[in-house]
Amino acid sequence: MSSVTAAAAETSPLYRPEATTAAGRVRRRLTSRTASVVSIIIAVLWTIPTFGLFVSSFRPEEQIKTTGWWTFFSHPQLTLQNYNDVVFGQSSSQGQMASYFINSLAITIPAVIFSVSLAAMAAYALSWLDFKGRDWIFIGIFALQIVPLQMALVPLLKLFSDGFSIGGAQIIPAVSGDTPSTAFVQVWIAHTCFGLPLSVFLLHNFMAELPRDLFEAARVDGAGPAMIFRRIVLPLITPALASVTIFQFLWIWNDLLVALTFTQSDNAPLTVRLAQLAGTRGNEWQRLTSGAFVAMLLPIIVFLSLQRYFVRGLLAGGVKG
Repeated sequence: MSSVTAAAAETSPLYRPEATTAAGRVRRRLTSRTASVVSIIIAVLWTIPTFGLFVSSFRPEEQIKTTGWWTFFSHPQLTLQNYNDVVFGQSSSQGQMASYFINSLAITIPAVIFSVSLAAMAAYALSWLDFKGRDWIFIGIFALQIVPLQMALVPLLKLFSDGFSIGGAQIIPAVSGDTPSTAFVQVWIAHTCFGLPLSVFLLHNFMAELPRDLFEAARVDGAGPAMIFRRIVLPLITPALASVTIFQFLWIWNDLLVALTFTQSDNAPLTVRLAQLAGTRGNEWQRLTSGAFVAMLLPIIVFLSLQRYFVRGLLAGGVKG
């Protein structure tokens, strides 16, 4: 009788085989009403500090320093003076973040273009070009992800100061780092080197899932590796490129360590200026509230504009068929 009942249950339209497996039970618990409520509570708790920072950015200086942000609801006072100070402040103790914003753009955009472009070409070579030692090179790139970038700061500084040449050709000239253009070149190279391992790894995993038939058909039609990469691979990996671009943009835009090491005061990005806004004694920290939202404005715009490709890139390769 039990076998008949089991057979009838299996033929029922409500029968779900995955519900009897461990993965099915975990999926059912994570999609339950209780899990949804817990997720909402965690999201609210995670957002409260950011909301408090946002409210404080519009409060007068004396209130920020004497009362908590939650007192705004009982004694609301709004001002734009904080934003005016950090963006257009005239003194060095104030923000003057407009010029630093331009510096961040001058650092981030080329560094993202260099790292993503080189990573895409390297990932294509490691995925679909046969050459000796390909697997060992990929393993080495994968292993570089666990190497702290602090270990490379001193060697890079020495390389930039002494110069680097191959076969008599000067690849990196010996520089002092005093001019803005030189400092930008240094930080571009540093961010490109530090961003390549993760970018190559992510793009390689995406490219490896592309159908082999496409490449074979292209070779039969006479297409070379460069044409295959330009005409076939690049259009197919657009979601992955968008995801890697967002990751690189957010990491470079929010970087402080590399900027402190390879830039000067005249070409420092927003993160360096934010670290200086509190003053030498930490008594001017009220400007950090508005300065933080000025710094996060562009990353939010970039993420929202590329969100569709970002989600597609994260989900790509997760489902086959």
